[in-house]
Amino acid sequence: MVRKSITLWITVILMAFSSQAMAGGGQNYPNGAEAFLAGAAPPPGFYFLDYAYYYTADSMKDDNGDDIAAFDDVTVAANVFRFLWMSDKKIMGGNWGMHTFLPIIGVDLNFKASVGPQHTTSYDDTSVPYVIFSPFLLSWHLQEGKLHIVTSLADIYIPTGQDDGNMASVGTNFWTIEPVLGITYMANNWEFSAKFMYDFNSTQEDYATVYGLEVDRDPGQEFHFDYSASYAVTPSFRIGVNGYYYTQTTDDSYDIDPNMPVTLQEPSPIDLLRADEGMRSKVFAVGPGIWYNHKNMFFSLRNQWEMAAENKTEGYNVWAKFTYAF
Repeated sequence: MVRKSITLWITVILMAFSSQAMAGGGQNYPNGAEAFLAGAAPPPGFYFLDYAYYYTADSMKDDNGDDIAAFDDVTVAANVFRFLWMSDKKIMGGNWGMHTFLPIIGVDLNFKASVGPQHTTSYDDTSVPYVIFSPFLLSWHLQEGKLHIVTSLADIYIPTGQDDGNMASVGTNFWTIEPVLGITYMANNWEFSAKFMYDFNSTQEDYATVYGLEVDRDPGQEFHFDYSASYAVTPSFRIGVNGYYYTQTTDDSYDIDPNMPVTLQEPSPIDLLRADEGMRSKVFAVGPGIWYNHKNMFFSLRNQWEMAAENKTEGYNVWAKFTYAF
């Protein structure tokens, strides 16, 4: 009777986690990173940008948007260094430039039961997951400074590896190719901006699943955008709202060996993984923010609350961004 009860409890846990440990798709881009003036690239020159990020959630949603009881909480803290160069060289009427990002990320992930390859309730990791590079940025400033457009032919996420068997591994060891389009419209002290992105992900080897198995997977493709609207109280100070929308557009695909050893047969982790393939992630977020300019420096502080999440954690975050123009 005791063994039967334990088996039933493990089965409930595994079924509750059939929407994966964190989310489907690649989720390499930190949603909400950009907001005010996201489409207004600066004039020719060299710029240093620093993004400080904090995210926490104590709720994970399933395919119906309901809480998964076995999840406890996750905390993410990050600092991202960005180096941006814009030239005076014109291509198709726009200024050409390049940029590079170097993120340092820490993750603390907790469950209410022992799960995953390490059969524990807690996972954590701190590392550099990837380097982002784009050799081809173009920016336009149109309509006498009212309309601004910037595009990256592809932001390339170059992986640095992963901590195999660690469900909180910061590195995921797959490439992401992300075309980007940013638009800003400014008139009568108002600003409206959006940064649109679409992600193509390569294969991830040895993906750590909540079921204790490590499998190769092809993360689904993703469409997402950051947005903002703000009002200039003074020429140097803005207040507004900002947020993001994320949706997974294609299914994850797992390379499942039907002969791999498993410890639980009813339901089989293999069957649960196959069910996971069709469970796509989605979330929307909104919150307040401020923006300030002093000489050659720019500062912003923003907050975003998530809602309507599916197959994903639902929490809130804080972004602090600093830009220095050389």
